[in-house]
Amino acid sequence: MPSCVLIIDDSDKFRGQIIRTVMESSLFETFREARDGLEGFKSMLDHKPDLVICDLQMPRMDGLKFLQLVKVRPELRDIPIIFLTSKSDRESKIRVLEQGASDYVTKPFDAAELVARVKIHLKIKKLQDDLKKTTEHFKELSNTDPLTNLYNRRFFSDVFENEMQRAKRLKASLSLVILDVDKFKGINDLYGHQHGDKVLVAVAEKLHGALRTYDFASRYGGDEFVLLLPATPISGSLEVAERLRASVQSIVLDSPLENLFVTASLGVAAFPTEQIQGADSLFYQADFALYQAKQNGRNRVETTNDTSSLPHP
Repeated sequence: MPSCVLIIDDSDKFRGQIIRTVMESSLFETFREARDGLEGFKSMLDHKPDLVICDLQMPRMDGLKFLQLVKVRPELRDIPIIFLTSKSDRESKIRVLEQGASDYVTKPFDAAELVARVKIHLKIKKLQDDLKKTTEHFKELSNTDPLTNLYNRRFFSDVFENEMQRAKRLKASLSLVILDVDKFKGINDLYGHQHGDKVLVAVAEKLHGALRTYDFASRYGGDEFVLLLPATPISGSLEVAERLRASVQSIVLDSPLENLFVTASLGVAAFPTEQIQGADSLFYQADFALYQAKQNGRNRVETTNDTSSLPHP
């Protein structure tokens, strides 16, 4: 149920009349008032209403100037605004509607008509909000791996390129960690793919736990995961990778996987270096470091950057 309506009118009498009219319809729980467009705009910024009923002619800031302010704010743009005015000429109505008003009611207003128009615009807003939520949900689904709820490879590729361009522009560090579950094919062969999926989900949860608010984790494919660490030099990313390795090693699973010892190998690389000038070379270096970790016995962290890898645990 909508909870708040904002009434903007320089007349105390008309504001009271509008509030009584709308209150009788039980459409709102909260009623806020403002005496002009500027006061109304400030009120909207402080407490976002579900609908606005606004006079057109007011001192200091009239309805049209108020409307212009609202329409440049993305967070306020979709709030329905119904104008009330004594002007009944066709030109005034067209001008208000063309500038983004939701509706136009002439003073003195008919109470039943005003309530009916409020109901219509609340219904339209609800449909728009539901559509927006559905669109956002499908967008999230298209960007997310359904098994692990991490971002998928396609979306990672877009973010990776954007972060690389940002790192170049700001001359900032950017680290990449590639994680591969050790001997995962054997887990699938021995326990089946359904139980193998449980291992992947458990690893993904450890990745979630390692994230800062501005980090980015993705399931890159199969049992391979990537972790993108903006503004992080090689020393910091090696520490993150080692914590993640130890965290994966601590995974405990239910039967029939209770005796399974899960480990992971991790390759780490960081921009900028002489060998790393872009996204492709950063990924290649991290992938080569992952290969070294597997060649050197698995369950370890390696890097191709000019620094010592963390020792085998």
